Amino acid sequence: MDTAVAAGQSLYPLHRSKTIHLVRHAQGFHNVEGDKNYEAYLSYDLLDASLTPLGWKQVDNLQGHVKRSGLSKRIELVIVSPLLRTMQTAVGVFGGEAGSDGINSTPLMNENVGDSGRLAISSLNSPPFIAVELCREHLGVHPCDKRRSINEYRNMFPAIDFALIESDEDILWKPDIREKNEEVAARGLKFFEWLWTRKEKEIAVVTHSGFLFHTLSAFGNDCHPTVKNEICTHFANCELRSVVIIDRGKIGSYESSTNFPGKIPDGLDLPSDVADEKLSETD
Repeated sequence: MDTAVAAGQSLYPLHRSKTIHLVRHAQGFHNVEGDKNYEAYLSYDLLDASLTPLGWKQVDNLQGHVKRSGLSKRIELVIVSPLLRTMQTAVGVFGGEAGSDGINSTPLMNENVGDSGRLAISSLNSPPFIAVELCREHLGVHPCDKRRSINEYRNMFPAIDFALIESDEDILWKPDIREKNEEVAARGLKFFEWLWTRKEKEIAVVTHSGFLFHTLSAFGNDCHPTVKNEICTHFANCELRSVVIIDRGKIGSYESSTNFPGKIPDGLDLPSDVADEKLSETD
């Protein structure tokens, strides 16, 4: 019996995989109001909702875990949905120190963004941050999921790269059309395909509950039910889950940086099992 297959395992070249650290944003004001009354999600008072004081405590706790675990030193890139609550979460967890930028580095977040009362957050010794629209929350109808102009965000988050966003204003959010679940999932799969165009091997993605749930539900159909359930469970606020994604279709074009060709210097290297096969052929 093939023990690897029996155990539900697969073997892939290392350079055909990436480690992705998925994070749902911390608690926002829309979460609090929506929990009290679902109709609150329709209120323009919650447009592009920011983090609550509790949400910032969740950010501080996750940042501590990321540092203690050594994860902060391994992450090569942070990808973030361009909404206030996700960007606050991303820079708070994966950014530099608050209030001290050392050598005048461009801040990831300016002071008191979103009336948070928080000090500016430095970009010193931080990975690059890129805002990507593909990993936004369910689009449409709920004002909390509508973003501000990119010009406003650039003033709030100077060191985040917004170059991949084509329109200054939010042209994706519609006041009367809510994106379907299957459309969110399709957008999520497109996002994961885009990840393969990046050369970074270890990436953090800070995004939203609905986006994560519907996207990840498309995965794991060939797994044991308990694994499928683990993949598809809703994220809590400021929860981090790490996954490995495999490039089975050779979408990524980057070669391995750790493979070594061998035979340097060149020399005889006939494997014994090949020698046995050749001997048996002559018998």
